[in-house]
Amino acid sequence: MAQRGWDGLDVLFITGDAYIDHPAFGTPLLARLLENKGFRVGIVAQPDWKDPESLKVMGRPRLFAAISAGAMDSLVNHYTAAKKIRSNDAYTPGGVAGKRPNRAVIAYTAAVKGAFKGLPTVIGGIEASLRRLAHYDYWSDKVRRSILIDSKADLLIFGMAEAAILEITRRLDRGEQLSTLTDIRGTAFATKDRPDEGIILPSFEEVFQSTDAYNRAFKLSSRQENPFSAKILIQPHAGRHVVINPPSLPITEPEMDSIYALPFTRQPHSMYTETIPAFEQIRYSITSHRGCFGGCSFCAITHHQGKTIQSRSQQSILREVEIMTAQKDFRGTISDVGGPTANMYGLKCGNHEAEKVCQRPSCLYPKICNNLMTSDRPATTLLQSIRQHENVKHTFIASGVRYDLFPDQQHYFSDLLQHHVGGLLKVAPESTSDNVTKVMRKPGADVFTRFLDQFRRDSRELGLRQAVVPYMISNHPGCTLNDMIDVALYLKRHRLTVEQVQDFTPTPGSLSTCIYHTEKDPYSGQPIHVPRSTKERQLQKSLLLYHRPESRANIQEALKVCRRENVTTELLGAISAVKKRKQESKNPKNSRSRRRSS
Repeated sequence: MAQRGWDGLDVLFITGDAYIDHPAFGTPLLARLLENKGFRVGIVAQPDWKDPESLKVMGRPRLFAAISAGAMDSLVNHYTAAKKIRSNDAYTPGGVAGKRPNRAVIAYTAAVKGAFKGLPTVIGGIEASLRRLAHYDYWSDKVRRSILIDSKADLLIFGMAEAAILEITRRLDRGEQLSTLTDIRGTAFATKDRPDEGIILPSFEEVFQSTDAYNRAFKLSSRQENPFSAKILIQPHAGRHVVINPPSLPITEPEMDSIYALPFTRQPHSMYTETIPAFEQIRYSITSHRGCFGGCSFCAITHHQGKTIQSRSQQSILREVEIMTAQKDFRGTISDVGGPTANMYGLKCGNHEAEKVCQRPSCLYPKICNNLMTSDRPATTLLQSIRQHENVKHTFIASGVRYDLFPDQQHYFSDLLQHHVGGLLKVAPESTSDNVTKVMRKPGADVFTRFLDQFRRDSRELGLRQAVVPYMISNHPGCTLNDMIDVALYLKRHRLTVEQVQDFTPTPGSLSTCIYHTEKDPYSGQPIHVPRSTKERQLQKSLLLYHRPESRANIQEALKVCRRENVTTELLGAISAVKKRKQESKNPKNSRSRRRSS
């Protein structure tokens, strides 16, 4: 500040992540945006929320404090699906855990209000965005109020925040009061006076008491996510009203280009002496687009980034490649070029009038929409241009692909296999049980099998030793123990092994979390099985890891529970005579009873 001649800030950002000046991190990106528009901004990263002085290092800002938990919901960051405390935090130097509080947005907002009496507070980021309405909270196992009410913040920004935060800053700079900023897209606020227009959702008190009311609220709110047609949502909270304005409109290609052209150093702040794991993963990656039209029921990306794909121009991306390759520590490998889904780059709806009123949560499920333009030319042209750069030796795709798009993207698929797979291609079928993939809004086993067969066949023809690593979810709503046995058999029959299992974690805002809480589909009202018991969750996870010796006992128990012992040999292999004698020697009582029964 002294070097710039600043005697104070206009906006103070508070974040739960370490300060990494890279466009993959939201807080530095927004700070660079405001700086570019002439505002004085500062970032306090991972402050001690119990010490007001840690927030005062740059003084009181003139306009407001912008508060975020960071790139992850703080409770997802802190706890596993089994509610065990994680031992590390990828967004902290040295991977040290505990540098941010639980429910970080609430804790940071309280700390800011204590440090700067009367300072306007604006909350945002993934934690605030997905908790903007009354929501089921897995970690307390109850429905909680909107985070606006619990944090006592003045304003909430949901979704990607560039347009909203810029308008807020400009209007406050012109002398407007924060209480008058009630008409900005992508924002929410709390008020005693109910607006004259808007869709009234079941109140917090109703959704707290009744799962049917919770389902009604979810159904109504999910139908107002299209930014072109959405209406205001209003949810009463004990005499107050949480008002959700329509989402921000998708930003244009020139706007995307200008954002990613900002002068990022692409480095962590110089005060850090230890490596930051999350930075190491993305330091040589490039964000080509944002948004996802997949509509998976367990995923929050669409609720946060929107369904519309917002892509950068090829020229913008190549300029970033030029900057990256000029770094002294660059060694020739770009780790990723993509977004939420790499092969959605450049895709869009081909019927803008239909897009304005579209209510489909997914452009891909149950089948690809006729209006979706699926040409792979933008993505293949981009990758070809990057490969031609003299300082780029390898370019990998690590951000995931939708293999159900590949029948319409054969050029991209061919390039991917030939140039951009580092031996292992990670894909996410999540399940191969059609009963479960219907609940997930994912393609079923037939689609995945066709992709797998073509991947193996084409890799052989190219003379490349490559394999598919599938990401799978255990204990997702709708998945029974029988379903998971079928998945394990599929994996075995197709020679697939899963190294890591994602145990389903109910996170705020998603359809799957709504189903987990209510045990019903909010649209059809049909009951859906939810694996809740510790034992069932353990057995399902073990089935996905069928190839590990330590899973054997749990798998045998699961097969017995489901009366499917007939597939034991197929799934686990025959037990050798030596192993059988060892098992019987450990439990002679059972072996005698088996001999008597035989």
